[in-house]
Amino acid sequence: MPVHSRYQDIASKIRERIEAGEWGPGARLPRLDDFATEYGANRDTIGRAIAVLETEGYVWAVQGRGITVRYGTMRPRRPRGDMVKRNEQATGYSFPSASSQEVWVRHGEAVNAPAPLNDPRIAKLLGVTPGTEVLRRFRVTGPASEAPFQINVSWIHPRVADIVADVDANPAAGEWLYRIEKAGHWPISWLELHRARMPSKHEAALLDIPTSLPVLEIVRVGTSGADKKPVEVTEYVVASDRVETVHILHRDENARDPWPDDDTLAGQA
Repeated sequence: MPVHSRYQDIASKIRERIEAGEWGPGARLPRLDDFATEYGANRDTIGRAIAVLETEGYVWAVQGRGITVRYGTMRPRRPRGDMVKRNEQATGYSFPSASSQEVWVRHGEAVNAPAPLNDPRIAKLLGVTPGTEVLRRFRVTGPASEAPFQINVSWIHPRVADIVADVDANPAAGEWLYRIEKAGHWPISWLELHRARMPSKHEAALLDIPTSLPVLEIVRVGTSGADKKPVEVTEYVVASDRVETVHILHRDENARDPWPDDDTLAGQA
């Protein structure tokens, strides 16, 4: 077989094996040398085949960590709505990024300790001067048996930090919000800011993704019901191929029936 089509043939065979479920989302593919032996080809040909699959969105290759099957092409993305719910089996709240149908776990060490808030954007949202020491809650979470799904970093305003200083930074993260509300800030209201950006090297390593894959950054601002000032800002960072946001669009009063006197058109509208 000509070299120019050999790599395409190998890409097709590997693609078929991925689609058949031989390697599930998040799984590592064999090494290039192993594929080369299996298909009787050289590393360059295998590399070109993998590049085709990477372009098509089936895999990504991360230097030093191998080739991974992507989630976005192999499973439904998790819709992210706008409803905050009470946890049914634990104290606290469940935010849209979590699903009651899945068991979520923590990846690596969680942190709940004071730290300087140097990000001017987050500091402004929290209402403190950049460099101010605040309580920082850090954890990486995701559905059990999957690669890490999201990085969660919460910054707690100094005026309420003592209230939650001893709360473990675990996936069921709503208890600390309960404590703040019980201390006189009921009800906390939330605003979210969404944007797409490229991950830092550290974020990419935590999520097990290449730095070339954009992430969805969701910044949640929690505001006290008592003094209407921020009590917490939480940043979520999620690989962009594993989540999508869902928004229901509502009509304003001035976008209602534009033909009030025309029964025919009104019936068609």
